[in-house]
Amino acid sequence: MPEITEAELKKQISSSNFQNLYFLYGQEKYLISYYMKKLAEKAAGNQFQDFNFQKFDGGEAGADQIADAVQALPFLSVRKCVLVTDPVVDAPKATEAKKWKEMVSTLPETTVLVVAVPNSEFEEKQRKNGKKFLDFMKKYGCTVRLDRRTGAQLKKILCSGAQKRGCVLSPRNADRLVASCGSDLTTLLHELEKLCSYVKEGEITAQEIDQIATKNLEARVFDLAKAVLSGSGDRAYSILDALLEQGEEPVAILSVLSSNYLDLYRVRASLQSGLSAMEPAKYFDYARKEFRLKNAERDAERYPEGMLQGSLKELLAADLALKGARGSRRTQMEKLIARLLILTERGKTA
Repeated sequence: MPEITEAELKKQISSSNFQNLYFLYGQEKYLISYYMKKLAEKAAGNQFQDFNFQKFDGGEAGADQIADAVQALPFLSVRKCVLVTDPVVDAPKATEAKKWKEMVSTLPETTVLVVAVPNSEFEEKQRKNGKKFLDFMKKYGCTVRLDRRTGAQLKKILCSGAQKRGCVLSPRNADRLVASCGSDLTTLLHELEKLCSYVKEGEITAQEIDQIATKNLEARVFDLAKAVLSGSGDRAYSILDALLEQGEEPVAILSVLSSNYLDLYRVRASLQSGLSAMEPAKYFDYARKEFRLKNAERDAERYPEGMLQGSLKELLAADLALKGARGSRRTQMEKLIARLLILTERGKTA
């Protein structure tokens, strides 16, 4: 069967027009968890759930155990539901893989089997066994890929979620919350819940978002980049110390810091070529991260091209030093910040 959309999945759940097999996967774990629960609740029905609903951890249950549940008849109902979460598909034993194929190809009409990946990663393009698993799921049932929401969709969800909780979140501040916490829906809804509990009613302000919402690594390193690019050495080292004390890996910090400089360089090059600031999105992965290009557009022309080129060379040298394990990783990061600050100062007088 072809892969179905989220809209089609919602329609099937609403009308109780179920297929015998569903496979839910993708980047957005919140949506995977949400829809697997909706499928299980609707397919199993409200009565005799102890008999008509069975759940298995795919990392622990074997194919034989799951197959026994799948083949069992429902109790005083037209159907039963079997839910399997996070199956091991990247390196399965040949016998287990064969049993899975036999099970899904012979599903009884009275069973709805839901296989979902709400916790582990499923990279069907990178792992041979993952692709095989997806292919035979598509052959015998419905597959649904649930990926991250776009910026506009996240904004709508957050504003609506705040309203349901008796609060007001403006679209601009919804963008601010996404920029601080990232695009993971589980994280965003958790932070929204915190903010609404604090505010209780009325408007959620930008100041409250900055004070209460927990920033992700990308947002904190953005603050580090902003401090360096403004020439504020004390603040830059204070942020770097905090990141390292909190256990963040220097390589991860460097990766995000480099992306900030790359954004500036790409946007500056686009603008100088007479193109829009969004042009890099055609060639690089900015899906659901378009706000980074908008931020870069605001600042790119303030920094000379030579300064940005020199900074990228320093970032590359630091990357090689960190991965080559030459010297203290903290010292390497501190030296990098010093060199970037020097380049920023020189750029101001160029």
